[in-house]
Amino acid sequence: MWDRREVIGAGALALGVIGLPTAVMRQSRPADPDAPPSDRQRAIAADVADLLIPANDTPGAAAVGAHEFLIVALTHGLDGTRAPAAGSEIQGDNAVYARADGSLDHLAWLEDELDRGARGDYLAQPIARRQAALDRIDSAAFANHQAVGPWPRIKGLLMTGYYTSEIGGSKELRYELVPGRFDPDIPLAPADRAWSSDWNAVAYG
Repeated sequence: MWDRREVIGAGALALGVIGLPTAVMRQSRPADPDAPPSDRQRAIAADVADLLIPANDTPGAAAVGAHEFLIVALTHGLDGTRAPAAGSEIQGDNAVYARADGSLDHLAWLEDELDRGARGDYLAQPIARRQAALDRIDSAAFANHQAVGPWPRIKGLLMTGYYTSEIGGSKELRYELVPGRFDPDIPLAPADRAWSSDWNAVAYG
């Protein structure tokens, strides 16, 4: 997924056994639009954050709390995530994730999609299978260079949480509070980092 951070079911019976807990979970999920995410959903969000931006010479996304930012952002509806969903996000299979207020429960959607992709308990799988499950979601969401479904918003908020953190904005990216001069064309070496002050095309609300 990111350059810098670097399988069929055993039969219908097995698929039925794996699918049962998810079906029960869906039926028992609270319809309250203000219900907080479960501990498992929080753990999944943290794992996804670190798969998206893992640690290398700088801390990964979970270490800086990008997943907590995601949860707060979804609670307050950043990027339209609490608006009554429309189109493909709320139709078809995704209708089961509609809250009583008409908005889409993004974390519940993510939880079930990853369990389905991992063919079982996502969090219990080795990292390679978890990464493969996430990669399938990402590939489907950005096929044909179009961003569709809930995942692009989740991914965008995780990246926003990371790159507006102190680590993301001043360690992962270079930071200079007041640049000394304007150089319109400067040479870049392979090891050079981008400037955090260049990353300003984020729309909130």
